Amino acid sequence: MEITDEQLRSNLKSIQKRIADACQRAGRDPSEVKLIAVSKTKPIHDIEVLEEAGQLSFGENYVQELHAKQTELSRNTEWHMIGHLQRNKVRYLIGTVALIHSVDSIALAEQIEKEAAKKNRTMNILMEINIAEEETKWGFRKEEAETAAEQIAAFPHLRLKGLMTSAPKTNSPEANRIYFRNMKSLADQIARQKIPGVSMGILSMGMTQDFEIAIEEGSTMVRIGTGIFGERTYSR
Repeated sequence: MEITDEQLRSNLKSIQKRIADACQRAGRDPSEVKLIAVSKTKPIHDIEVLEEAGQLSFGENYVQELHAKQTELSRNTEWHMIGHLQRNKVRYLIGTVALIHSVDSIALAEQIEKEAAKKNRTMNILMEINIAEEETKWGFRKEEAETAAEQIAAFPHLRLKGLMTSAPKTNSPEANRIYFRNMKSLADQIARQKIPGVSMGILSMGMTQDFEIAIEEGSTMVRIGTGIFGERTYSR
């Protein structure tokens, strides 16, 4: 079902208020939390409506779709790659996205380094952590993370800015609190190592179902799709 422009604007305001309320409960400043509107499968028009309402950061799951939208939208749009990334698609993202959230292996980091070096660009990335150890999810295991951060730090064209996770799908958002808490603890642990060139300033965690819990546990970036755009229509 198509969503109206008015509904889009209303949904955005509602999510912004819920972010602010969650920050207040946690004693945090709402400016500490960045909203990424997840626009996968959604039309250019919907993105333009949100941009007019002040939302400029968008996340995409597929490189091809991201690239197609980039060619049609203004340069003000800040793009985030949030989906699983195949190594043969990396070259299309260099210099075109603000942040790659889904670096889930050293091999992928190595490929990003290789392509960034070719273009003499520096890429900001997050390490994806499979914090709940789900068999269907990508990402480093918690116990691998610190060593992986040290390895990534050695790549001169990469800047590790923090961690990302996707918590389990659940009807009880409270059930994911432990995973978000563990993510914050892991980020703090890596930060204490003071690895040169590594920052743990970004914690990308929390989606439509559980973003308020994620914020209460320290998230600095939430990825909201359905809560803004409504249910997805897949034609892929």
